[in-house]
Amino acid sequence: MRDGFVKVAAGTPKIRVADCRYNAEQIFTLMREADKQGVKVLALPELCLTGYTCADLFLQPTLLRGAEEGLATILEATKNLDMVTAVGLPVWNKWDNKLYNCAAVIQSGEILGLVPKTCLPNYGEFYEGRWFASGAGVETRIPLCGQEVSLSNNDLFACSDMPNLVIGVEICEDLWAPEPPSIRLARAGATIILNLSASNELAGKAAYRRGLVSGQSGRLVCGYVYADAGEGESTTDLVFAGHNIVAENGSILAERRFATGLTISEIDVDRLVYERQRMNTYRADPSQECWRMSFDMDLSDTHLTRPVSPTPFVPQDQSDRAERCNEILYTAALGLKKRLEHTHAKTAVVGLSGGLDSTLAVLITAVSMEMLDRPASDIIAVTMPCFGTTDRTKSNAVLLAERLGCTLKTIDIGEAVRRHFKDIGQSMEDHDVTFENGQARERTQVLMDIANQTGGLVIGTGDLSELALGWCTYNGDHMSNYAVNAGIPKTLVRHLVSFISDDKEAEDPQLSTVLADILDTPVSPELLPAIEGQIAQKTEDLVGPYELHDFYLYYAIRWGFGPRKVLRLAEQAMGKRYDRSTLLKWLKNFYRRFFSQQFKRSCLPDGPKVGSVALSPRGDWRMPSDAMASLWLEELEGLE
Repeated sequence: MRDGFVKVAAGTPKIRVADCRYNAEQIFTLMREADKQGVKVLALPELCLTGYTCADLFLQPTLLRGAEEGLATILEATKNLDMVTAVGLPVWNKWDNKLYNCAAVIQSGEILGLVPKTCLPNYGEFYEGRWFASGAGVETRIPLCGQEVSLSNNDLFACSDMPNLVIGVEICEDLWAPEPPSIRLARAGATIILNLSASNELAGKAAYRRGLVSGQSGRLVCGYVYADAGEGESTTDLVFAGHNIVAENGSILAERRFATGLTISEIDVDRLVYERQRMNTYRADPSQECWRMSFDMDLSDTHLTRPVSPTPFVPQDQSDRAERCNEILYTAALGLKKRLEHTHAKTAVVGLSGGLDSTLAVLITAVSMEMLDRPASDIIAVTMPCFGTTDRTKSNAVLLAERLGCTLKTIDIGEAVRRHFKDIGQSMEDHDVTFENGQARERTQVLMDIANQTGGLVIGTGDLSELALGWCTYNGDHMSNYAVNAGIPKTLVRHLVSFISDDKEAEDPQLSTVLADILDTPVSPELLPAIEGQIAQKTEDLVGPYELHDFYLYYAIRWGFGPRKVLRLAEQAMGKRYDRSTLLKWLKNFYRRFFSQQFKRSCLPDGPKVGSVALSPRGDWRMPSDAMASLWLEELEGLE
């Protein structure tokens, strides 16, 4: 449970209709298995102690007595388990002479509370109104299994040892109603909603059910554990498939159908609380009172089984990745299109280096021009070779501009830079930061002046990853009139260029070939003299692998995770390719650079936000330029 991860499960036991003794044995056996697997919160199906399909047997005192005895058996058999479990059973309240469809929330042999179902379906194949009363507004205490327990749908179950673990319960149809109880429970602080369900299977119903669960978890920013009835229910009229789902904030973490047993994953309650804090529209409703029933739980490490993508900005599925690339390409192009229209720009000026970032910038610009029904020749592609430029990158820049139909300008800036160095007394033999940045600023000056000459805008090429690390020259490539790549991380830049290369392969094989070679070129600013015609300066050797920095950026900034948790997730996602010391080395470097380089991000040019992370002070991220990284770095001390 360290770092906010709570192992949860939706369980479907094999039952026999109306055989409460058998069902109790199956339930506590499943509970013990869940405990062995480290589960801390378990949801079981609706009315699983009796079976959902008992029909008029629910009105028989014998069945109700059997259900209570079955629950007592479960409590005794699991009194040594601190796992919180929600078990479905019918409960008669002698005080109002009503029968309720309930979830008994139990732990360590005690009933923490009974939650009655609010919305009773009485249409189609459902007849619950024939036997049960709605739990809406019910707040009382009743005797059950020798204990006096709360019967209320306003109860929450809060862990005293882990404050962000707060459990709410609703039952089946409650989720399908226009105003599910989970809305009120989540606004009162519930981070995990358990749903005890008996949803019969019909053609196409699983997709709708999945959408409800994932959508509710996203709308409420919560974890949602949906446990469905399965094998053993009566098939007189209906079939139940045990469709179990674990979701978190709109994402399905685990899912199973047509099987009994456990569906297990881990819900990150700290992540959910952070997101709720961040969203000022997520507000508690003080008019809705919910009572918190406290429980204790031994905190232990949670073995992670939930998927942790090594490339959180890039979908793993090929079709999803293609859709994402197409969406981002056109989103960025629409932003640039609007800017070109609004400023009445006659041209778009792009500095082409033969590298990935400038390639993507000119490709997006070409899409914008197409949207505007303007010729590609309105794009002025400028290649500016200098001391570190190789024949490979220069050739690729030229070929790319030609295949796109841009107006190409080649301006060798070597002589201008030498003159500038002479003016300021910079030795050509001293390859320090001035030597490098002088070239970058000269290139920006050339681009700005050409834009003035042609009535155009300079299109920035720097990407999100470079902005995070401050890997740009202040008032050099840091500056433009519109930074079209500013919201796109390096790992995604690569996939976008690859996506366009594949898309153009049949239409323009020469363009596809040059894009493929650009993809194969090492990432480099080419500011140091080439060695025997080869690139002498490889960015990832200096700042670290971009796949690591993009991973760190996503979890540290988008989700606000602390350094230790980011490191843990990195080990989970990429531990087979990077050892702990390597991950830690570059994580420390990420925090040092991220904090020290904020001054560059504080004065960024406009650029489109295309994903969930943006570092523009106007788009998403605001922090003081003088903030210290010491607390973050201290958290990583002693972890080598």
